[in-house]
Amino acid sequence: MEHPKHRNSLYLKIYPFHSQFKTKIHIIQKEKKAKMKLAITALLAGSAAAFAPSSVKRSSTALNAAVEDLPGALPPVGFFDPLGFAEKADENTLKRYREAELTHGRVAMLAVLGFLVGEAVEGSSFLFDANIKGPAITHIPQVPEGFWAILLISIGAAEQFRAENGWVDPSEVPIDQPGLLKADYVAGDLGFDPLGLKPEDPEEFMIMQTKELQNGRLAMLAAAGFLAQEAVDGKGIIEHFQSM
Repeated sequence: MEHPKHRNSLYLKIYPFHSQFKTKIHIIQKEKKAKMKLAITALLAGSAAAFAPSSVKRSSTALNAAVEDLPGALPPVGFFDPLGFAEKADENTLKRYREAELTHGRVAMLAVLGFLVGEAVEGSSFLFDANIKGPAITHIPQVPEGFWAILLISIGAAEQFRAENGWVDPSEVPIDQPGLLKADYVAGDLGFDPLGLKPEDPEEFMIMQTKELQNGRLAMLAAAGFLAQEAVDGKGIIEHFQSM
C-alpha cells in the first residue's frame, strides 16, 4: 500500500499543471464565446441593413429644389407637408408618394361620381333590374355575385398595366430598394390618353397635372365625407342635398 507522504508529494507535483490546464481551457472557452457573439452580431447587423430602406444623403437645398419642382405646390401654401414626409424621403420615395397620391385621387374622383350617379338613377337603371336601392354605401352588398368576379378582374388588369408601365421588374430591383420606379417614369403618366388631352408643352402639362392633383385631393375629402355622413344617419347624399 502506497505511503500517504508519497501520495501528497505526487499531488503537489501534478496540481500546478492541472491548475494551468484548467485556466487555459477557461480562456479558450471565453474566446470562443466572444467570437460567437461577434459573429451573431455581425450577421444580425447585415440582415437588418439588407432589409432597411435605402437612405440617400442629400442637402436640404437639393431636397427643397426637387420638392418645388413637383406639380401641386400652389401659393399661398406652397408645398404642404406638415408631417415632414418629404424631409425624410429620397427622390424615388417622393415619386412613390406622388404616384400613390395620384392613384388615390383618381379612385376618389370615380367614387364621388359613383355616389352621385348611383343614387340619382336608383330604381330607374337598367343595371341589376333596378333592384339596387338605398344609400350608396349599401349598394355593393346588393349586387349579384357575378359582378364581383368582373370587378376583381378589371382591377387586376388595371394594376398589372400600371405596374408594367411604372415599375422596374422585381427581378432587377436591388433588395434594399423595393418598389423601385423606372427612372424615366413620370408619376401618373401611364400613356393612357384616348381623348388626346395631354399637352405637348411641358409647362401646360405641369398645369394639367396640378389641376388633376387638386381635383383628386378634393375628391378624397368629399368621398370621406360622403362615407361618414351616410354611415351616421343612413341617408343618401342625394337625399341630403334635396332636404337642404
